[in-house]
Amino acid sequence: MKKSILITGCSSGIGYAAAHFLHNNGYEVFATARKADDVKTLREEGFNAFQLDVTDTASIDSALAAVLEQTGGTLYALFNNAGYGQPGALEDVPAEALREQFETNVIGLHEMTRRIIPVMRQQGYGRIIQHSSVLGLISLRFRGAYNASKYAIEGLCDTLRLELDDTDIHVVTLNTGPIHSRFRDNATEKFLHYVDIDKSCFAKEYHEEVLARKAKKSENDPFTKEPIEVIRKVVLALEKPQPKPRYYITAATHLLGTFKRLLPTSWLDKILLKV
Repeated sequence: MKKSILITGCSSGIGYAAAHFLHNNGYEVFATARKADDVKTLREEGFNAFQLDVTDTASIDSALAAVLEQTGGTLYALFNNAGYGQPGALEDVPAEALREQFETNVIGLHEMTRRIIPVMRQQGYGRIIQHSSVLGLISLRFRGAYNASKYAIEGLCDTLRLELDDTDIHVVTLNTGPIHSRFRDNATEKFLHYVDIDKSCFAKEYHEEVLARKAKKSENDPFTKEPIEVIRKVVLALEKPQPKPRYYITAATHLLGTFKRLLPTSWLDKILLKV
């Protein structure tokens, strides 16, 4: 019998690549995306796909009902992958932007998780894979909203592991570093929407760092890897009898995660100011 997995955020990037890989390797994949056009594309590619906006309770209700109807009320795994980044210095990021960042990255993840836990408790097993980031371990300038959302995910995951310790439901955190995807393009759209660049005291840095980074797209950046690096860890989270509680992905995460554990805060700050 195929193992079933529901993946959020499959319109592109890691979610899209993971859905294809798992589908091609024997999993019953339920691929979801926020936009109807993306769902249509996924269906044309042979996926069992549903529209799911993690910030909309009615959308979650509808998608989960459809998935569970097809599986007979069971689900082996949930991969909470949906999310985006909101760049900008914290003093330039309005409360509305921070609220929107948390609605998707944190509240949506939490709602999906708490809705699926009773299903997994009933069946007696399950895997919940939560997509965090290296920026859930360390902080960078102009990433404050995203940092805060990923730090929040870390707290949710650490607590869930304790609360589910007496079950066969495994919570796995992925601390992913830079990956080739549309993440930076999407983040730049949010940045331009919410941040008034020319009125900021960081205008020069925004043009030289945030916008220039989008133009570069990291083709030659040795630290930026392909989605397969994430997928390999997803497979371990799904198939190991006792998966690790967290997986570091990319050299950047290993390096910065080690610095976080070993270095005094003042030393780490000096390093991060150069990143």
